[in-house]
Amino acid sequence: MPAPRILNGHESNIDTQGEAGALSTDSMGVTERLVDRRPTISGEQIVAHLVPPRQFVGATLDSYRPDLDYPSQAAAVDEVRVFTAKWTDVAGRGLFRRRRPPETLPGIYFDGGFGVGKTHLLAALWHAAPGRKYFGTFIEYTALVGALGYAPTIALLRGSSLVCIDEFELDDPGDTRLMSRLLSELVATGTRIAATSNTPPNALGEGRFAAADFLREIDALAAQFLTLRIDGLDYRRRTVEGHATALDEADFDAAVASIDGTITVDDFDAAVEHLATVHPSRYVTLVEGLDAVAFHGVHELASQTDALRLVAFVDRLYDAQVRVINTGIPFDQVFAEDMLAGGYRKKYLRATSRLISLTSPPR
Repeated sequence: MPAPRILNGHESNIDTQGEAGALSTDSMGVTERLVDRRPTISGEQIVAHLVPPRQFVGATLDSYRPDLDYPSQAAAVDEVRVFTAKWTDVAGRGLFRRRRPPETLPGIYFDGGFGVGKTHLLAALWHAAPGRKYFGTFIEYTALVGALGYAPTIALLRGSSLVCIDEFELDDPGDTRLMSRLLSELVATGTRIAATSNTPPNALGEGRFAAADFLREIDALAAQFLTLRIDGLDYRRRTVEGHATALDEADFDAAVASIDGTITVDDFDAAVEHLATVHPSRYVTLVEGLDAVAFHGVHELASQTDALRLVAFVDRLYDAQVRVINTGIPFDQVFAEDMLAGGYRKKYLRATSRLISLTSPPR
């Protein structure tokens, strides 16, 4: 096994095994195969990843650009400012005592379709919070409980100013109840909570029913959450027009060769099979250190299980801003029509939107 590489300030737990997994280099970058990556992740590594994704490192309320055609976006920004006033409007002393910030609920929930800026607002809220704070996806928190145990996870998170949960999963009842219990204990000790969520199965309203389902599933906490409905169009489609980009073999080879960094090149079917061998909580380390991923022969998926794994993988590619290159059909055609008409419609449409962005040639 090669010596571990240092990625994002810590050792990578990605093993590229055997002769087939050996790195190849050219004048531009490093080529690997995704199927040779065997990621592991410890509780310590999960905690290290509990920060906003790369594209939201500088997210602030001022950098959020509300769509004027949808007043709920500007209204959401105003409500987040009120929520953060407890931290930013610290009262003074004596005659110059500042007006006490308004009382707010300890939880805030962003409800809306994909691409309306929910994660941007969540990250901006995280940046505004003082002291120790955490930002992660639902699956990262449940993986943390799995790695450390419930009581140690509570001990770790207790005393933090804010816990942000992006993509709160409402389609796994067991994990949902686990997180509801965990959050209840944290709120009781003074931690504030912020969340976004995915629409649960059979909720076909493009986010319209998400708030009611979210509050029902966290019934012990529901009264302590302010729900902010955010309407609007997918911002990625405002800047990226058309469809996902698929290349012929000649252009594919040229695109792969142009990557000045680390890229994986795989057969699409082999990559999909490999995703089935890796728990989704490890996808964050599966893509660690990559600048691009490339696939030969992308085609429509027949299995919904494979499709949902791909959605989770695309989410991590998007968080890390990893470029996608492929031959075959464009990636926005990979989900079958019956999938797009079913209960996971919103997840597939979100992934499609992100794939259009990730496959677009760099500007």
